[in-house]
Amino acid sequence: MKRLLANKEHLLRVVALFGAGVALFLVARASLVPKGFGDYGHYRSGALGDNRAAPLVHAGRASCRTCHEAPAETLRSGKHASLGCEACHGALGRHSQDARSQKAVRPDGRTVCLRCHTANAAKPATFPQVDVAEHAPQGSCLECHTAHSPALT
Repeated sequence: MKRLLANKEHLLRVVALFGAGVALFLVARASLVPKGFGDYGHYRSGALGDNRAAPLVHAGRASCRTCHEAPAETLRSGKHASLGCEACHGALGRHSQDARSQKAVRPDGRTVCLRCHTANAAKPATFPQVDVAEHAPQGSCLECHTAHSPALT
């Protein structure tokens, strides 16, 4: 036992270094972790209020239908019925509040369609996919298809 405590200065230095590391960690954690973190699992409870205070950027499908009933009806009966208007047309919150303040853009038919329908082995076989080079190497998808109900025109 006497032999074990012969080098106690070295052991005290290791214990002091370990204690300083723990203390440094606790100070850093207290200063870097925001208040409310962990109240709801791995989330900061204040984030709910922050999100509520952010301005709305999306209008929602019901808002679009009030002025655009014909395209909404076509969409409702087509294969894209499960998609919201803003999936292709972008966020339209400001447009729905005042149509003159922001015009809704008509997306490029080729670009927006290929976001979802480019052939990809990771997609289910039942999902409509096209090999662009083989199907239509040039032009817009809207030359042959209607966007809201994509059957051939």
